[in-house]
Amino acid sequence: MPVYKNLWSVHLSTGNLSTFCHSSSSGMISAQQPPFPNKIQGIMDCQTEEAETCEKQCDSDDCTWSSNCSSSTAGLTQFKCYSPVILKILQNWVPRVSHYFDKEHYTYVGHQIIIQESIEHFGAVVWPGALALSQYLESNQEQFNLKDKKVLEIGAGTGLVSIVACILGAYVTATDLPEVLENLSYNISRNTQDMNIHKPEVRKLVWGEDLDEDFPVSTYHYDFLLATDVVYHHTALDPLLATMVRFCKPGTVLLWANKFRFSTDYEFLEKLCNIFNTTILAEFPESNVKLIKATVREN
Repeated sequence: MPVYKNLWSVHLSTGNLSTFCHSSSSGMISAQQPPFPNKIQGIMDCQTEEAETCEKQCDSDDCTWSSNCSSSTAGLTQFKCYSPVILKILQNWVPRVSHYFDKEHYTYVGHQIIIQESIEHFGAVVWPGALALSQYLESNQEQFNLKDKKVLEIGAGTGLVSIVACILGAYVTATDLPEVLENLSYNISRNTQDMNIHKPEVRKLVWGEDLDEDFPVSTYHYDFLLATDVVYHHTALDPLLATMVRFCKPGTVLLWANKFRFSTDYEFLEKLCNIFNTTILAEFPESNVKLIKATVREN
C-alpha cells in the first residue's frame, strides 16, 4: 500500500508582514475586508507624527503595535507583528483499504491512522484545521515539544489531532460533546491501544459548562490547549472563548487552527487578540486555514 510521506511544502511570506493594527472605530471585520493589513498599510494607518515610531517598532525582532498605531486608541490592545509561514496541507492520507465510506486513512509521525467519521454530527468529520495542525505538530517538534506534556484538546471531533499528540508523547485529554464521545473514543482507542505511549483520556466537555466541577483549577493544568475548526457560524462562541480563557494559564500555549469562512470567524479572532498575546504561525491559503498561537499576557 503506498504511503505519502508527510513533508513540508514551505514558502516564506515576503513583503507580507501581517499585523493587527487598526482603529477601534474601523468597524466590524468581515471576510471581504482583509483583517491582517501588511506592514506598509499598518504604518500608513498610524498618525502622521507617530509613523516613524511605528515603523521602528515593526522592524524589531519582537515587536508590538502599541496604541500609537491608531488615530483612535480607545480599547486598542497590543498585537504582535508576525510573518506567518505560508504552507499547503499535504495529501498525506493513503488509499482506503476499507470499502466503507466512513473511514479515512492518514499517516503522521510514521504511523498509519484510521479515522472513522460519521455524517450524523459536524464534530465527527475531519475538517481541514485538524489536518493543518497535525501536519504542523509533526513538522515542528523542536518548537512545540509535546513529549511528556499535558495536552487538552477541546472540540476533538474524530480525535485525529489528539492521536497525533499521543504519538508525539503527550498526556492527552480529548474532549467534546456527549453525542460525539462514542466515535471519538473508538478512534482514539483503535489508533493508540498497541503503542508504547501515555494512555489518552476521553472526557465530556461542554464549552462554558460545569468547568469548575469537572476540571477544578487545583487539579488540572495543561501545557498545551489544542483546538481545530471550533469557530464557525454557531451560537456557542462566547462560551468557547470563556473556555479558552479558563484553561489558558501562565505557561499554557493555545494552538488553534481554523478554516476562516465567515465574518464571525474574524470577529472571534479579534476578541482572542484582545485577551491573549496572539501570533499567526502559519497560513494555508488553498484551504483558508490560519494557525494561531496564543498565550496569557504577563502583567
